Amino acid sequence: MATKKEKNMLIYRGKPLLRDGDVLYYGDFSENFITRFTITEKKKVKDLDVATKVTIELLEKATDSIKGAKLTKKAERTSLYAALDIGVFWLEDILEMEKEFLSKLG
Repeated sequence: MATKKEKNMLIYRGKPLLRDGDVLYYGDFSENFITRFTITEKKKVKDLDVATKVTIELLEKATDSIKGAKLTKKAERTSLYAALDIGVFWLEDILEMEKEFLSKLG
C-alpha cells in the first residue's frame, strides 16, 4: 500500500518531481542521473511568485545521496517552463544513452 506522501507526489512525464523550497528535483532517485532546478530569481505577479531565473543541473549520482552527485551539464533559463523543457530532455537523453550502452555490454 502506498504511503500518504507517495500518493501526493507530483509525477511529471512519468517521473517524480520533488520540491524543497526553491529547489526542484526531477527523476527517479533509484537511477544514476537526476535533474536539479534551482530558482535563483523570482518576481511577484499579483499574489504569486513567478520564477524569472532558473538554473538547471544534470547530476550523476555516485551514491544514494544527492549530496555527492557530480555535475554533468548546467544551464540557465528565464522561466520554470523553459527550464523543465531542457532539463527533462537532458535526463531522458542521458538515460537512453545509458540504457543503450548497457545493452551493448551484455
